[in-house]
Amino acid sequence: MDLWFSEHHTKNVKLSIRVDHQLYSGQSEFQRIDVFDSPEFGRFLTLDGYMMLTEKDEFIYHEMIVHVPMAVHPHVRDVLVIGAGDGGVIRELTRYPDITHIDMVEIDPEVVAVCREYLPKTAGPWLDDPRVSIHYEDGLKFVRSCENAYDLIIVDSTDPFGPGEGLFTREFYGNCYKALRQNGIMVNQHESPFYPDDATACQRAHKRIVESFPISRVYQAHIPTYPSGHWLFGFASKQYHPLKDLDEVRWNHYGLACKYYTTTLHKGAFYIPAYVEELLKDVESER
Repeated sequence: MDLWFSEHHTKNVKLSIRVDHQLYSGQSEFQRIDVFDSPEFGRFLTLDGYMMLTEKDEFIYHEMIVHVPMAVHPHVRDVLVIGAGDGGVIRELTRYPDITHIDMVEIDPEVVAVCREYLPKTAGPWLDDPRVSIHYEDGLKFVRSCENAYDLIIVDSTDPFGPGEGLFTREFYGNCYKALRQNGIMVNQHESPFYPDDATACQRAHKRIVESFPISRVYQAHIPTYPSGHWLFGFASKQYHPLKDLDEVRWNHYGLACKYYTTTLHKGAFYIPAYVEELLKDVESER
């Protein structure tokens, strides 16, 4: 039997991946969780039918959402990660010996359990690192009670609907600002700018972040299995600029072997295409 997984990126476009086996299918309190095995992309995770990660290209997303802020902020000690039930962000963060504590807030414990069993490349032993505390609760509610507590917040959310919808609101970004120390940084996955509905979500999120942070920039990566392959991240900061404050010497001294991120690529990632500049120019403050 010829088995394929298909995800509609628009009503006229879909991504299809040949599947060898379906390894898991279940319904949690919040969403449907599926894990498949494929000849091209290895194992991959979907939530409510939407692609979250594949073993073949997950390194791009996780390296870019973690190492970009880590190469800018010189003294990250305390980190808040919202979402990230697949474990990939935690894997990259625990490579830094200077980090002393990581709070990971994931609303769905079933996601973590399934990823631990079927996706050990992301949900590996680093989830049990003594510096990591896992909280199974709503990230929107968790961050409300935090003030001046973190140097870095990483918002590794699902798309802006369903369980992740509240993580794209003005209230949430304002609470993240409050939870950060005076020189803190927040990064978030920012959706794709390519298709119209996704582009609208980009604009909406960016506008709300600009209203909350004095420094707000967007950077990009190419992730083959995400809609259009062109993916954006948001960089928001109280003090540090993602290019002016990039410390290449300090970051390279860590000696971290990456498959995608380099400090040279870091600089290029913030030089976004003209159509994305046009998309964001009405909401991005010129600073």
